[in-house]
Amino acid sequence: MARDERYARQILFAGLGAEGQVRLGASAALLVGCGALGTHVADLLVRSGIGRLRVVDRDFVELSNLHRQALFDGSDVAEGLPKAVAAERRLRAINPEVRIEAVVAQLDAGNVEMHAAGTDLLLDGTDNFDTRLVVNDYALRSRTPWIYAACVGAYGLTMNILPGETPCLRCLLRSTPAPGSVETCDTAGILAPVAAMVAAVEAAEAIKILSGAAAAASRDLLAFDLWSNSVQRLRLRREEISSGCPACDRGEFEFLDRRRGARVTSLCGRNAVQVHPGEGLKADLAALEARLRPLGPVQRNPFLVRAEIEGLLVAVFADGRAIVTGTDDEARARSIYDRYVGA
Repeated sequence: MARDERYARQILFAGLGAEGQVRLGASAALLVGCGALGTHVADLLVRSGIGRLRVVDRDFVELSNLHRQALFDGSDVAEGLPKAVAAERRLRAINPEVRIEAVVAQLDAGNVEMHAAGTDLLLDGTDNFDTRLVVNDYALRSRTPWIYAACVGAYGLTMNILPGETPCLRCLLRSTPAPGSVETCDTAGILAPVAAMVAAVEAAEAIKILSGAAAAASRDLLAFDLWSNSVQRLRLRREEISSGCPACDRGEFEFLDRRRGARVTSLCGRNAVQVHPGEGLKADLAALEARLRPLGPVQRNPFLVRAEIEGLLVAVFADGRAIVTGTDDEARARSIYDRYVGA
């Protein structure tokens, strides 16, 4: 009775109904990224009664996140919590009936299959095209639907990708945009309402797909500009634009087939660099805290260690990754990692 009451107003909606609610409650989704879009999407799906939500995010909560990222507050900043962990705490409090799984990691070609296993839908909450193209390749290879979404400034867009039926992201984007060629929230800013609006559409489309009403899901690219109050609907026909697509047309999944070892990546627009030492590595956070403490203040929680080193903020996660904030010099970031964390 309590469960029925929780979702009573939603079940009254004829497009969903009791049967759709049951299907939604038996479904699982992977949310890649838990920032502006991801927090709103997660909040809506958990309140709506999705059965299981796995949240994968590489980053930790910062003060500049709070104006647009719905699940976090100042205490998460003070604790230095990873976004996935802070989101899990809040989402469990919102709806304890939903199974929430937090994963603090960078999703990439080496682990996407593991993190997507057992899910029915992939949701875009990330901020970079490398990750999106890995997700796109995995979705096509596994025949798993996914929803692409993005926002910056006052502009946002979203598109359902239904393998074999609609165009994919590679159909629209044949290669990864060059670093610095695409505006980001850190370079162009972002209005909080645009993230909420795009996330609302993404969540609604997810509910359609997961509840068995995929026929009602959009086959178009939807774009919104909240400053000019304009809405665009672009009809994308697979037969017209998928010809020559490496993924759809030729079955080539180059982003999924990459297996990279140690790598260093500038986080565009953030004045930060991520250092990833390779797959299968773990950090001894307690030992690292002890080693760094003579250098100055160090903060450790079960998920990461943060310290100021040579004027830079270094956050080392349990999977061995580090985000070095205060520089976009990849060589310097890697040097600091090697000297203070260890390769």
